[in-house]
Amino acid sequence: MKLLSVNLGRSKAVPYTDNPEGVTGIDKQPVTGPVRVAAPGPKGIGGSGLAGDAVCKKEHHGGNDQAVYAVAREDLDDWERELGRSLTNGGFGENLTTSGLDVSGALIGERWRIGSEVVLEVTCGRIPCATFQNHLGEKQWVKRFTAKGAPGAYLRVIEPGEIRSGDAMEIIHRPDHDVTVALQFRAVTTERKLLPRLLAAGEALHPESLEAARKYVAKYGV
Repeated sequence: MKLLSVNLGRSKAVPYTDNPEGVTGIDKQPVTGPVRVAAPGPKGIGGSGLAGDAVCKKEHHGGNDQAVYAVAREDLDDWERELGRSLTNGGFGENLTTSGLDVSGALIGERWRIGSEVVLEVTCGRIPCATFQNHLGEKQWVKRFTAKGAPGAYLRVIEPGEIRSGDAMEIIHRPDHDVTVALQFRAVTTERKLLPRLLAAGEALHPESLEAARKYVAKYGV
């Protein structure tokens, strides 16, 4: 398992974002050299967990439970074949492009060590938005991305430090449940009957998903 690239985005004015301020940091590019990773603070206040990476709509992006976004290079390659176009590392707006790791198949609460210092914990999948669709320029992208069910993973920072492209990655903890990123994504998007199953992941789950699961159970039962 390997970190192929660390990708950072700058705030950029574009005509297609749904951000009222008209800027986005989704256009992330691979960088060389070390990048500092640390918990950015609560959602709505904190931005990205990576130094130098812009988060322009903090209402929905960034914060401690969405500090880092990872996508498997294997998933990008699969989309390349389906779309008939090339996708560079960072093409989905991800901070980390990985190799040899089933990112969407990771368990909620699974922990990854990157390099010698940083430890991250999986919290949830990425929900596609209009900015993502327009950035790629693919019609019906939100629908297609959702249907595929391989959203990549958001992570919180457990141990801060520096990472760089080429760092080794390892899974250092796998929790004792079966709630994967892909399952969580389906539960909060297209198959809400799956929400009760998310409770097995407990507090490791993104707080918004945990709240949704609890409300569903309170209303409909398990």
